[in-house]
Amino acid sequence: MPSVVIIGAGVIGASIAWHLSARGIRDVIVIDRGDELGAGSTPRATGGFRAQFATPADIALSLLSREKLRRFEDEIGVDSGYRPYGYLFIARSELAMAQLRAANELQHACGLAEARVIDAEEVRAINPAVEDDAIVGGTFCPTDGFIRAMKILNGYAAAAQRNGVRFDFGVTVRGMRIENDRIVALETSRGDVYGDVFINAAGAWASTLGVDLPVAPLRRQVAVTVETDVLSDTMPMTVWADDGFHFRVRDRRVLLLWPDSPPSNYDISFDAEGWLPRVLAFAHARVPIVRDIPVDPSACWAGLYEMSPDHHAILGRAPTLANLYLANGCSGHGVMHAPAIGHVIAELIVDGRTSIDIHSLRPSRFAEGEGIEASSLL
Repeated sequence: MPSVVIIGAGVIGASIAWHLSARGIRDVIVIDRGDELGAGSTPRATGGFRAQFATPADIALSLLSREKLRRFEDEIGVDSGYRPYGYLFIARSELAMAQLRAANELQHACGLAEARVIDAEEVRAINPAVEDDAIVGGTFCPTDGFIRAMKILNGYAAAAQRNGVRFDFGVTVRGMRIENDRIVALETSRGDVYGDVFINAAGAWASTLGVDLPVAPLRRQVAVTVETDVLSDTMPMTVWADDGFHFRVRDRRVLLLWPDSPPSNYDISFDAEGWLPRVLAFAHARVPIVRDIPVDPSACWAGLYEMSPDHHAILGRAPTLANLYLANGCSGHGVMHAPAIGHVIAELIVDGRTSIDIHSLRPSRFAEGEGIEASSLL
């Protein structure tokens, strides 16, 4: 069995480690620049889970992840937090509605039969807190919902450690020693780390490891209210497809989100002056019930997405290094797809093939001019 070095102890790295150990590869070390589990982007996720996507590969990853989340406690020993409270997509224009319908047809073709197209009346029935006269319809999937990122990370890490996987923190990768198109060792702040197989699961920092990889960090922000019982935690994630504003309830707090486009850097400071007033304007206009619920400045946060050029994951063997595998560029879907990504990366290493079709996510697609084209709504 090969020795494996995984760079990145976030939820994807931990998932890969456990899946490899479950397949009998126990000589695995996970290294991370942080000081402990959860030092990167994983704990900053808002915890949404959905299979309502617009490409077959994303839908397949979600369906595989959902299967694994449902049996997570039996398999890993921890409650993943998966709760099927649903995802409600809302369209305010005919263009957005047409894109939601097209995605829904694809979802049905890929096996997500329970996702459905709904009219404006049903949108309001599913989430009565929504008051928006411009709604023309939407889509809803009752098996979408929520997960707990740190429960999944801690569960995978503990289960992997029980199988003999080692985690080493405070290790910064400074370069790679390469011979004959293979990595011989990683040059790190702790000295050289040798292995037979290397896996880049470094999240937003994936492109800093000395390999040409088109992944860039993108700040995403979350406005958080004080605790309230005005809305229930069982309310579905509610997303306006036209502009991306969305909200949910977690631990009795309303989370308000809107994807702006700040400069791509590693800044995770919360923008209370420029961004917050804009997201509150969306919220107050469309969800009037939250107007009188104050934002809790101490609870707001920002985190980093790891963006690929086509906003889809980069999964598979690196084009130029025979013993490097990439699990990067998940573009905001890393936590929800982590169970599936761990599964397929382990399959690639052990079997040389995967049980679901991830060909469209291959790392070479950009050089081949075959980046994924899909609706920007999903």
